[in-house]
Amino acid sequence: MSRPSSRSALYRLIEAGQLAHKALLVPVLEKGLEPGDDAILFVLGRAGTTERDLADELGMTPDLLSGRLERLASRDFITRQAVGPELEPGIALTERGVRIRNSLADHWSQLEEALLGELKSKQRKKFAEALGRFVDLLRF
Repeated sequence: MSRPSSRSALYRLIEAGQLAHKALLVPVLEKGLEPGDDAILFVLGRAGTTERDLADELGMTPDLLSGRLERLASRDFITRQAVGPELEPGIALTERGVRIRNSLADHWSQLEEALLGELKSKQRKKFAEALGRFVDLLRF
């Protein structure tokens, strides 16, 4: 059995993951957000939702999410409003929240392009599928 090497694919994958995580946090922190707030903005960027549905999608308890939402609301990133066909009480992005979300998404896209820019569409798809299988293997 060979020893782990800094030239191995797994080592480079771990290194890239750590550096990508740090790079993704830079604009989050610059905008006065906390790690994880970006996930809330991304989910709400698709459409407004109820607090319970948001908690379920993010895998958070409603109590933990509530504190984050209060902070985001106080910074004018989100607003409480009726959502969905039933006009249930919910949460949506404000104009400021949309701008911040779009800025974070643009940064994400730039990093994604840096990673996959040299690959063709089929190669990108195969790479994403291989990473997905690897993640599934590592889940307990």
